[in-house]
Amino acid sequence: MSYPQISMNGNELIKRLKQLGYSPVFESKRGKGSHGTLTIGDKKTILKDRRKEIGPGLLNQILKDLGLSKTDIM
Repeated sequence: MSYPQISMNGNELIKRLKQLGYSPVFESKRGKGSHGTLTIGDKKTILKDRRKEIGPGLLNQILKDLGLSKTDIM
């Protein structure tokens, strides 16, 4: 089964996670440049500039790092 491409930036991802009941925490001081650490519970990932579009491959990796899938955020 194929899923439609999801297009969003970092701020939209954080907002969507909050809408779904997760408690994401973004720490901008824990990354290089505009990057920061996005944490949900004990799972962490690096999130690039929150205003820029997240490509589909990077979005898949971010979700995998957080223990989520595309179906979890749709």
